[in-house]
Amino acid sequence: MTDKSESRMERAKKAKWYVVHTYSGHENKVKANIEKMVENRGMIDDIFEVVVPTEEYIDTKGGGKKTKERKLFPGYVLVKMIMNDESWYLVRNTRGVTGFVGPGSKPVPLTEEEVRALGVHDAVLPSIDLKENDVVKVITGPFENFMGTVESVNLEKKKVKVFVSMFGRETLVELDYDQIEKL
Repeated sequence: MTDKSESRMERAKKAKWYVVHTYSGHENKVKANIEKMVENRGMIDDIFEVVVPTEEYIDTKGGGKKTKERKLFPGYVLVKMIMNDESWYLVRNTRGVTGFVGPGSKPVPLTEEEVRALGVHDAVLPSIDLKENDVVKVITGPFENFMGTVESVNLEKKKVKVFVSMFGRETLVELDYDQIEKL
């Protein structure tokens, strides 16, 4: 079993990225299934992040320009996890997964250089020490320059719910940490 005395952040630093092979076209479904199973089985201290690497491109079909997104590696999903029997079993037995990339049943973690080359890097979030009723200013996005009051902080999802005064009414909006600054 896992050592629960370690904080989730300390365990996340020890986690490595692994490549999981899936049925082509099932990448997003596999991502959703793994995330749901992690939540249901309480394994958030072992499996931290699931990513389907994508890139944006401009499609010029039909005479207009549209920005679209495509998968960089069809048939593959990246999972940041601490490898143990339970986490291996959970990912390996997710519907749509055909196996880990590596020899036999031994998954091989990606190196730091490979992770950086894939563009999947751990975002360094500004350390915001927020609590309920703190006053913040929105610095980017559609609510830029609005002032608000913090209603709740979700450390797991890196989101903050803020009451913003719009048109004389308080409106609850959910923002990322990097969209606000504390006043």
